[in-house]
Amino acid sequence: MSTETLSLGPEATRLEREPSSRARGRVLVVVPAFNESARLRNVLQAIHRQIESTADILVVDDGSGDATSEEALRAGALAARHPFNLGCGAALQTGYKFALERGYDFIVQIDADGQHDPSCLASVLAPVQEGKADIAIGSRFLWTGGYRSPIERRVGSWLFGQVATLFIGTRITDPTSGYRAMNRKALALCASDSFPHDYPDADVLINLHRAGVVITEVPALMHPRQGGHSMHRGLRPLYYMFKMSLSIFVALLRERPSPSV
Repeated sequence: MSTETLSLGPEATRLEREPSSRARGRVLVVVPAFNESARLRNVLQAIHRQIESTADILVVDDGSGDATSEEALRAGALAARHPFNLGCGAALQTGYKFALERGYDFIVQIDADGQHDPSCLASVLAPVQEGKADIAIGSRFLWTGGYRSPIERRVGSWLFGQVATLFIGTRITDPTSGYRAMNRKALALCASDSFPHDYPDADVLINLHRAGVVITEVPALMHPRQGGHSMHRGLRPLYYMFKMSLSIFVALLRERPSPSV
């Protein structure tokens, strides 16, 4: 097993196990994880059953205190490890930068806690692979009869979905969904310094739209968390509402971003 050190931003990460050298339409599944060793193997096995053999899986261990990286390697995934916890957005951005540097054409991101059903991986990825959109969001609210998040989460999703819809011009029902697929155009923008380290939601979508990124939503099945702690627990929903409102305001004041792939 080989080990190398990558420079993927201000924080150094370690990559273990060499990725495959497949060439055409390469897909990387990015799985941000923090203290998810108890659930990760089942999630990765489910992902392996759904993806094509030409895809790789990268688990970004965001400074876990457990065996998250080790479980990723045992399950046959690639593993990048932050030296300490930096936040979900930082973990995702490590995956984005890795995908760009290693020449992947598409990524699809999925949570490590079992909420996102891997059976929807192909349908989330399809609009991007088919050239119909630059980014596709898996929406729990477009799926009939699926899991519904707690009321405070639904209120936030509805409110910022309305704001995103207003500025993007495309109906957005689930701006907080982390179940997303992107092409290299969207990846280049998300790998920039303006990408948030904590809650990359409606503000990011508005920024992407202003840069000419085409956004769509598809139905996606989601489940209750299988364990661990949500980043929206306690008083965090109040902080999220304030922070997201401020971030959207700042995003609208910024100079229009331009992708460089």
